[in-house]
Amino acid sequence: MMPALSNSSARYKLVLATGWLVLGLAAFIYSGMKGIPAQTAIPVAAAFLLEFAFYLVAGFDAPRNWLAQRDKTKTALLLTASSLLPWLMYTLATGKFSGLGLVLLAILASTVSFWYIAWPPGAFADATFLIAPAAAILVNVSHLLYQTPIPKVDISILGHLMIIRTAALSVLTIRGDAGVEFRFFPNRREWLTGVRWFITVLPVTGLVYWALGLVRFRDQPLNPLLALGTFLGILWVVALSEEFFFRGLLLPWLAKWTRSETAALIITSILFGSVHLGFHHAWPNWRFATVAAVAGLSYGMAWRTTRSIQSSMVTHALTVTLWRVFFQ
Repeated sequence: MMPALSNSSARYKLVLATGWLVLGLAAFIYSGMKGIPAQTAIPVAAAFLLEFAFYLVAGFDAPRNWLAQRDKTKTALLLTASSLLPWLMYTLATGKFSGLGLVLLAILASTVSFWYIAWPPGAFADATFLIAPAAAILVNVSHLLYQTPIPKVDISILGHLMIIRTAALSVLTIRGDAGVEFRFFPNRREWLTGVRWFITVLPVTGLVYWALGLVRFRDQPLNPLLALGTFLGILWVVALSEEFFFRGLLLPWLAKWTRSETAALIITSILFGSVHLGFHHAWPNWRFATVAAVAGLSYGMAWRTTRSIQSSMVTHALTVTLWRVFFQ
């Protein structure tokens, strides 16, 4: 066990250092191109680098197990504090601090962090646990709390990352026994399964897109480097987070409660579609919600083949990337 944990710790540090280097360089270049003052660019960049470090913790055994071995109340306190730190780092330095914002953020973070301390794991606790992060994302609370100090630059992704990793770590380190991995890198079988289900269901998904009038081609597809960056961003943030909660947690829980995996797959896909009703701020966006529900079925089938969300992550990321590369 110790060598494995040591390797995990080394991988975490390597990925963290590489990510900090790449993100820091990107922030430096971007701020220079846009003429963003250093007193604004530096605290915002520092907040992103800190959040990146916290987000990685959920995906590596060594730091995650270190949290899991603490007293659960201490772990919840650490999760809550880590949720506030990136926000405080940039708001205090840029004049965007708000006492009300701090209170609201603390309530959201502590609710997610302390949920399984207040309620022992079970059907009620599990079903209601997902409500807080889902509601926060649905009402776009990140746009309210993470006010940007840079005109025309949205930094609310900081809030999304915070909600994702705090909820995931609450499940993995406090609840425990979740039967799902928050893992960034699929193995060979998971890659192949994800690609196979993407190809298999693509004609059906494409037909639904076309029937609902959503097919509008870009004048020019994204270039290969931008397409690759889009795929990796979707894979490691959007697909990982949505598959963790929908296929990794909700689908197995529903299968247990309904005693039917098929029913659970269908219900999960419908719920997955419903959270996309606000897509492009066009509430209720029934057309896109329908497409998302159909795509959710293919993600669920990929998960069911290997019983890992990494397979559905691949199917999910390929589907979204194809859309963003070739369509508006």
